[in-house]
Amino acid sequence: MASTAAGPAATAQDVLGHGRREATMTWWGALVRRGGSDAAPRPGAAVREAAGRLRRGWLPVVEATLAATVAWILATRLVGHPQPFFAPAAALIVLGQARGQRMRRAVEVVLGVAAGVLVADLVVQALGPRTTWTVFTVILLTVALAVAIGASSVTVVQAAVSALYLVVVAPPTESLVPFRFVDALIGGGVAVVASQLVDARRPLAPLVAEFRHTFQELAGVLDEIAAALDRGDDEAALAALERARHADAGVERLRGAVQAAGEALRLNLRRREHLGRLRSVEGSIRQIDYAVRNVRVLARAAVTLTRGPAPVPADLGNAVRTLAGAVRSAGDALAADLTGQEGIADTHAERADVAALEAVRVAGRLFTPGQTLPLAMIIGQIRATAIDLLRGVAGDDDATVLRRVDAAVTGPGR
Repeated sequence: MASTAAGPAATAQDVLGHGRREATMTWWGALVRRGGSDAAPRPGAAVREAAGRLRRGWLPVVEATLAATVAWILATRLVGHPQPFFAPAAALIVLGQARGQRMRRAVEVVLGVAAGVLVADLVVQALGPRTTWTVFTVILLTVALAVAIGASSVTVVQAAVSALYLVVVAPPTESLVPFRFVDALIGGGVAVVASQLVDARRPLAPLVAEFRHTFQELAGVLDEIAAALDRGDDEAALAALERARHADAGVERLRGAVQAAGEALRLNLRRREHLGRLRSVEGSIRQIDYAVRNVRVLARAAVTLTRGPAPVPADLGNAVRTLAGAVRSAGDALAADLTGQEGIADTHAERADVAALEAVRVAGRLFTPGQTLPLAMIIGQIRATAIDLLRGVAGDDDATVLRRVDAAVTGPGR
């Protein structure tokens, strides 16, 4: 009997579960994609979405404002430059880089902008402002210098624009003191210090918050799918699919948060011991990415199933809802592990384990001969998502996880 049951289980895994591998991959400045939908958002929903983004992203706004202001004050008081435009400008440019890449990008930006300013100052002194040869020489030297130091394309453009500004808009005075060069260094230095002060006390807090938000969002999608299946509501299923298409942006934010936390920990000598926890979480993000893709395929199959003539099995919504509980527990486990709460993390991981296997068990009972393709796809994606969750939160190897999932399908009740 076990061998007979294992056959359909293997088919679900091999034919449907692995379909996720073939799926198309579709802090300041991160935009949530609309998932390819042509539907125009309602004004009220757009306002709420904008308010939510501002509520989650208020810290970079304050950080940029204060850093630019402090850079202006330092350049004015320390250097005595009456119009230190490039001090706040350099601060804003550096803080505009993604967290996790700021140190490397900051050095590039500071050197690029400062070098562009210095080149412009020297060339204008030699050739005069607002002449064709001055513009040609400044752009050539600035771009060549930025490329030579291996700067990114964005940094090259920033350096060239900074130099061009001096040539065309604000040529230097007769003084040979490179005020603007010093201003750029001051602004960049203030930005680097400000970006690290924010995370000095709790460098992992933004990552923990992002983990919770990502898993709560994914669980919310599954809850919507379950409700749509319970009612056989194709419009609700379509809304869940639209929401699922946005989940990729959450995974990208999670990757950025991991990079930012790593940068903050490496610069914080007293908290470097947390790097081990961060490495253990990095491996889980790949499985989270797979789970997000699985849920999107599951949502698409739910739309097809609710639109078809065949009735939706009564237990299917319950299986998806149980899987949503597993997702929430997995997110809580990873967040607790990051904060060093091993006991709490183990408790949540056990809950995620139990719920994921229960979802597979309930869905497995529905895998019978003659079922429709959309139903088979949903069952396969429940299984695949459960596997990825278990791989993400448990220390078991792949073979052990697959064996436990197979046991859930072929266990009592089949």
